[in-house]
Amino acid sequence: MDPNATFVVDQYAPRAADYVTSAVHAGGADLDQVEALLRQHRPARLLDLGCGGGHVSYRAAPLVTSVTACDPTPSMLDAVRATARERGLDNIAVQHAVAERLPFADGAFGAVVARFTTHHWQDRDAGLREARRVLAPGGLAVFIDVTSPEPALLDSWLQAIELLRDVSHVRNYRVSEWTAALARAGFAIDSLTPRRLPLPDFGEWTARTRTPADRVAAIRGLQQAAPEAVRRHFAIAADGGFTLDTVTLVAHAD
Repeated sequence: MDPNATFVVDQYAPRAADYVTSAVHAGGADLDQVEALLRQHRPARLLDLGCGGGHVSYRAAPLVTSVTACDPTPSMLDAVRATARERGLDNIAVQHAVAERLPFADGAFGAVVARFTTHHWQDRDAGLREARRVLAPGGLAVFIDVTSPEPALLDSWLQAIELLRDVSHVRNYRVSEWTAALARAGFAIDSLTPRRLPLPDFGEWTARTRTPADRVAAIRGLQQAAPEAVRRHFAIAADGGFTLDTVTLVAHAD
């Protein structure tokens, strides 16, 4: 495995159980949208790309023939395998792989969903090309992630706190960057749904990534020193809670 990808794995290996139980990841309007899309499109095989705690897989399993939960972190896959067994979801299989090099045949899946994972990919464009390659003609692609605001001030501030919280963070992309990257990879966008994601519990947000105390203090220092435009956009509360932007992009092979 690429040393950079190994770095990400090392960061997330001890945290698998935290992501299975994370309320932020386990629910939300974006997951409801994925379920509605699956009911509409009825794909047979689904790839949960960068599955993390497996929440797309658990929601999708009753609606498709088979789910492949794919992630570079073995402990995440162990947690997904165990949780699927506990829930009686016997059509979920796991696969160890990075997004940039998928061990699947061309057109192997009727749907590919990547939720809150692309900001960790070492090579976003390579990962998107792979997602396109393994998607069957006419298949459904859904990409969900935190996005960065277009203004440079807000973008810089967000990337700074994300990196302090999690040193494996690569980048939250602007919506304009997302649309351009998907087009380059061979996707045509069918819909784009922006949302706001409140994170009212600052302590839980940093505990989930086991952020060291000195970096937690640095994040709080940035919040307290932030200009009014930053505080307003991210709705920063006195206790550190704040709100992120997300997007759900629904696409198909162009």
